[in-house]
Formats: sequence, C-alpha cells, structure tokens
Amino acid sequence: MKEKRKLFQRFLDLVERVGNKLPDPFAIFIGLAVFMIIISWCFSLFNASVVHPGNGETLPIKSLISAEGLQFILTSMLDNFTGFAPLGLVLVMMLGVGLAEKVGMLDYAVRKTILKSPPYLLTYTVVFVGIMGNLASDAAIVLVPPLAALVFYKVGRHPLAGLAAGFAGAGAGFTANLFVAGTDALLAGISTEAARFVDETMTVTPVDNWFFNIVSVFALTFVGGLVTTRLIEPRLGKYTGDAIEEDTTEDLPQTKKAFIYSLIAGLIYVLIIVGTIFIPNSPLTNEEGGLIPSPFLDGIIPIILFFFLIIGITFGIVVGTIKSSKDVSHYMAESIKDMSGYIVLVFAIAQFTAYFNWSNLGTWLAVNGAELLESINFTGLPLIIGYIIFTSMLNFLLTSGSAKWAIEAPIFVPMFMQLGYHPAFTQVAYRVADSSTNIITPLFPYMVIVLAFMQRYDKKASIGTYISLMLPYSIAFLITWIILIIAFFYLGIPFGPGIHARF
Repeated sequence: MKEKRKLFQRFLDLVERVGNKLPDPFAIFIGLAVFMIIISWCFSLFNASVVHPGNGETLPIKSLISAEGLQFILTSMLDNFTGFAPLGLVLVMMLGVGLAEKVGMLDYAVRKTILKSPPYLLTYTVVFVGIMGNLASDAAIVLVPPLAALVFYKVGRHPLAGLAAGFAGAGAGFTANLFVAGTDALLAGISTEAARFVDETMTVTPVDNWFFNIVSVFALTFVGGLVTTRLIEPRLGKYTGDAIEEDTTEDLPQTKKAFIYSLIAGLIYVLIIVGTIFIPNSPLTNEEGGLIPSPFLDGIIPIILFFFLIIGITFGIVVGTIKSSKDVSHYMAESIKDMSGYIVLVFAIAQFTAYFNWSNLGTWLAVNGAELLESINFTGLPLIIGYIIFTSMLNFLLTSGSAKWAIEAPIFVPMFMQLGYHPAFTQVAYRVADSSTNIITPLFPYMVIVLAFMQRYDKKASIGTYISLMLPYSIAFLITWIILIIAFFYLGIPFGPGIHARF
C-alpha cells in the first residue's frame, strides 16, 4: 500500500509538471475558441446534424466560418461576456465577502471560532461545510475554499490543502446534502418529462434521491478528509510561503465588541428573512408556501450578499476601519480589484462556451456518445457504471449540470425504464458522475477563481498545480459514489421514500 501511494504521488508530480508547461489559461481558451471555429467549419462540410432527443428538432452543425457565424461572433461578443452567469455571481459574492474580509471581520471570526475547534475535526469540518454549502447553490464554491485556506494557514497547516478540501466538498460533492435543495427540484422536473415518454403517469419528485444524498454527505466527508490528510498534505509538505494575511485586528480594543455587534446584526437579518418566509403569502415562497422552488432560492445570492454587507459594515464601523460611506465603497473596490485576472480570463471562456453552444457541437457530441454507449449492449449494473463513466467524461465538454441532463435524460431515462430501472435511479447515476468530475474539468467556470485563490499563497501555482491537487478528490469521490450505488442496488436500500433501483 505504501509503495502504491508513492507511485501515485509520482504520478501527481508528473501531472503537475506537465500541466504547468501548458500556456496561460487565457491563451488556452482563446486557442480553444479558434479550434471551435475551425472544427465547426469541418463538420459543416459534411452536412452533419443531430436530432435533439428532447424536442425532436434536427439541429445542423453550424459553421462559424460563414456569414452567419461571423455575424454571431461579432454581435454576441459583449453579450457572451456580460451574460456569463458565473461572472456576476462571483463578483457579487466578492462585494460582500471581500468587504467583510478587508475590514478584518473574517480574520477575527476564524481566529476566535474555527481555530478553537478540535484540530482532528478541522479537515472533516471543512469538507462537510463545503458539501452542505450547495444549499446556497454555487455560492459555496466561491465562499468556502478561500475561508478554508485561511483556516489552515492560521493553524500552521498548508493553506492549499485547506483550499483543496473546501473546493472538493463544494464542487465535487455538489449533489449531496442533508436537506432537499433546489438542484433536486430542477433535475426531478427534467426526469419526469423524460420518464413520461414511456409512462405518462410517472413522476420523479425532489425527494426521490434524498436518502442516497444523506448517506453521501457522511461518506464523502470521511473520504475527503482522508484524502486531505493522507495524500494532499504529505505531498504539499510544510508551507514556507510569505504571510499574505495581515493580522490587523487582534490588538484593537474594540475588535471583540465589533465582532459581537456584527453577529447581532447578522442574526437580526437572518430572523427577518426567516420571519418573512413564514408570513402568509410570503413573497419568498412559492404559491403553495414551499421553498422548492421559490423566490428565496432564486434570490439566495443577493440574500447572502446583504448578509455579508451587514456584518462587514457593522464590524468596520465599530472597530473603526469604516468611518464614512467612502470607506465602504473603497473596500468593495479593493475586493473586486483582486478579481481582475479572473475577469480577463472569463472573457475568453465566455467566447469559447458560446461558440460551442451556438454551433450545436455540444449536443452532437452528447447524443452520439449516448447512442454509442447504448450500442454496447451492456445490461444490469455494468450498464449503469458504464453510463456513470460516460457522463463523467462528458463533463469535460459540457459543464452545465441541468443542460447536460436535459440532453441525456430523454435518451437514458426511457432506455433504462425499458430495462426495469426507476428514472430516479438513473438520475442518481447521472448526478454522481456530473458532480465528481466538476473540479477537474478545465471548462468548470469556477476553476479560474480557485486558481486565483491558490496564487495568493503560491504565486507559481498554475493549472498543473490545480489539477494535481483536485484529481485525487475527484477519483476518490467517484469511486466512493460507485460503491454506494452498488451497495444501495444489491442491498435493496431505497434511494428516497419508496424509491428503489428497479420498479
């Protein structure tokens, strides 16, 4: 076992060396955009097309080297950039989180709360918080990793190990949760529509994967903690970088008072939100009075933003780092300034993504890949495992979980139903494959933000460093999930209330 671990460490070292020889990410995505232009033209020469499995529409592969393609490139460039969803989410989150960080509130909170937790639980707590953070949608992917890095740094452990653990939980563990989240409702709706191709009465509910998700939280927390302590930290060694986190609040006499006041302000805000949810005909709930889906979940990013603004401004005023409204805007501007590299890179990513979608190459690859897998004629659990591997690979091309499921569900849900598998079981297989490889696909929108956080502690960190850190988590999570599916399958454990693998 020890020799195997050494071999794997050498493999990760090789991944890092090769990856670090790659060009700058901006150049990579510009190159991919150019490649997409050329490949779309090549496909169009053969009049390639694909039938969308959802609506039956025939979609031709459209050439970007054409009058229509040139018009799209020129007229959509600004919209591609400004309409790139993760850009707004990241910047809005950083307005609030960055303010709370700049005034010293987060640093003090880490020192006085998280650092007092038992050291042996710290790693597992970071992974657990990351997994549970998907209640706030993608916000956890932006929030948890940098906070985890700061925690590890403060206790004398390598900050990149903390960042990796937090990102693994929030990114690769995205589909797991102890509670029913918005993702459950979104995917269940798509699954229901696909299942009704075969059975018009079939309904997949948001709780049909709930039991499996609950078990997944604890399994992934344990595995993520082991990967961090047994593999990532030994490989990183002792952190010898410069101390980049300035300790500016410890000696201020008003710091403790400011922290208490900020907690009170934050609690009042939370109570107002909770109270608003429970009032009759609440504007934050749906027509049935529920939260899945609801304006509350749709507006979770602004709600989190206001929370951090309130606690950050309160802390800053009391401690004295905020003396006027100019200071508020100054700290917010400083936090956005730190994201300048990310903004530049997003411009290139947004163009490549838009070209990929407009040309219909993404749909062509997904549909034809699915048909190829179907032609293999796997049966039983090997088919499900094959499907998981297929989807995990497809995640390198199509990173949007809902969009990919909208393409795959009309193919695989009916096909597996014909073999006697419940659509919620197929949905589970999709979710674990999609989630586990999020953190290692270069097209994952949040890769660049995590890379930017890494470079705060290691200026030489590059794509190779990033992939070599995250690959062990991705492999471990995927293997863990496959084992869980096999256990649920053969032991007859329900995936949700009354939901088993077979009808």
